[in-house]
Amino acid sequence: MPMNRMERFPQPGVEAEVRYLDGDFRVLRPGTFVRCKVTGEPIPIEELRYWDVDLQEAYATPQAKLERMGLKVKL
Repeated sequence: MPMNRMERFPQPGVEAEVRYLDGDFRVLRPGTFVRCKVTGEPIPIEELRYWDVDLQEAYATPQAKLERMGLKVKL
């Protein structure tokens, strides 16, 4: 299926809907960012690196993922 202009160039400030897979993710609704489940901060799609497949949640940092798991890490 060809992508339309809005899918290739989503409007700035629109949150994407993403399906998180093992080692990859699929954008279901185009957008420029997703939100970190722990901090609430926006994560640009091109910078998305951390997520949980089972919980279908994104995380801004590895520390945020650990915090979600109930672990506190002091750096």
